[in-house]
Amino acid sequence: MLPKLREKLLSYQRKTITLSELEKLMAPRTYDTFAEHVLELEDGNYLQMVKSKGRNGKAPSLAYQYRINKHLLQQKYHQELQRYRLKLHNAIHMDKYFRLPERVWKEDLPYLEKIHHYLETKGFPEENAPAPERSYELVGDEKWITDHGGAEVLERVHLWDKMKIFPVSDPLMFAINPAQIQEKRHLHLIIENKTTYHGLLPALTKTPFSTLIYGSGNKIVKSIENFPTQFPVFGDHRFFYFGDLDAAGINIWHSLNQKQKVLPAYPFYHACLAKEEAYGKTNQRIQKEALDAFLTNFPAEEQNHILSLFENGAYYPQEVLKSAELQRIWEETQWNFWISKN
Repeated sequence: MLPKLREKLLSYQRKTITLSELEKLMAPRTYDTFAEHVLELEDGNYLQMVKSKGRNGKAPSLAYQYRINKHLLQQKYHQELQRYRLKLHNAIHMDKYFRLPERVWKEDLPYLEKIHHYLETKGFPEENAPAPERSYELVGDEKWITDHGGAEVLERVHLWDKMKIFPVSDPLMFAINPAQIQEKRHLHLIIENKTTYHGLLPALTKTPFSTLIYGSGNKIVKSIENFPTQFPVFGDHRFFYFGDLDAAGINIWHSLNQKQKVLPAYPFYHACLAKEEAYGKTNQRIQKEALDAFLTNFPAEEQNHILSLFENGAYYPQEVLKSAELQRIWEETQWNFWISKN
């Protein structure tokens, strides 16, 4: 069976599939070719005829509906994973591949074999190294970790922390509130745009926040990796984010939140929603998963407001709030209350 077809059948949502749905899935050139593939799957018990639906009466004859034997479809793949579990270094954790498409495993395998060889011959590194240096040592490609998905592979097999890698992303840009350095809890506010960052900066020392961080759009998703080394202060660190209330801003927050838990700075967004909306960003596309996650931080009425906003092609830039209002909100909000709610 073709690997792509196996993956399509495994990802099919229902347990049964009609003949017409199967035809759309395979997109065959001729009926004879289609029938040949279906009968091969039927003979292998990967597709099981639903007898109550009957067969189409053509030559060769196919069932009108089939039950997908997903357990059998996964069997050979899982057997292969079991073989490699015994073959690869025992520090390479394989569990996640049993829940991932076979395609991911096939893409990762050449790199896992190189990592296995590295561990067998050199063991775990004793000193920290920049990502490109460690990447070249592991797989012979200095950009594998930073540009070609290597970081995700190492996370997937539980090796990232053990490989002693430090990121080489752009340094994080932030201002420090010296009055908060000795506190046990440290609050950090990440701002997407430069104008809003400078508008808030004069109020920093009047707030309970330890830092005001300039996110610089999407750059924050990578540069946040540098935070522990740039702000090596012991304590409970909590992050808030305020960006444009548009597709790009929410997508940035979601990507960042997947790497470092960060709450939307609700009081700022709440203030934006009371203003007159702007129009013009028609080329942006919001990720449904990002929007759904973002909306959980808002009451139902404001969730509907935000949904309506995007349906009408509108948005709120951060600049809708003037510096004086930004500073007042930052100074007067009980930020620990929003932490306790989450």
